[in-house]
Amino acid sequence: MPNLGIGSLLLIVFVALLIFGPKKLPELGKAAGNTLREFKNATKGLADDDEDDNKKKEEVK
Repeated sequence: MPNLGIGSLLLIVFVALLIFGPKKLPELGKAAGNTLREFKNATKGLADDDEDDNKKKEEVK
């Protein structure tokens, strides 16, 4: 993954402002945050299920 400098980040923010406008960006950021939070919770649930399955298999043996 390439490193992003300050100039690159400013360019990305500027282009995002041009495309979406200053009123839409907070809404998009909030939606992205909610999506990442849900994804994290779902993957954590899957990992917990795997651990429970492994414990049950060990108890059966």
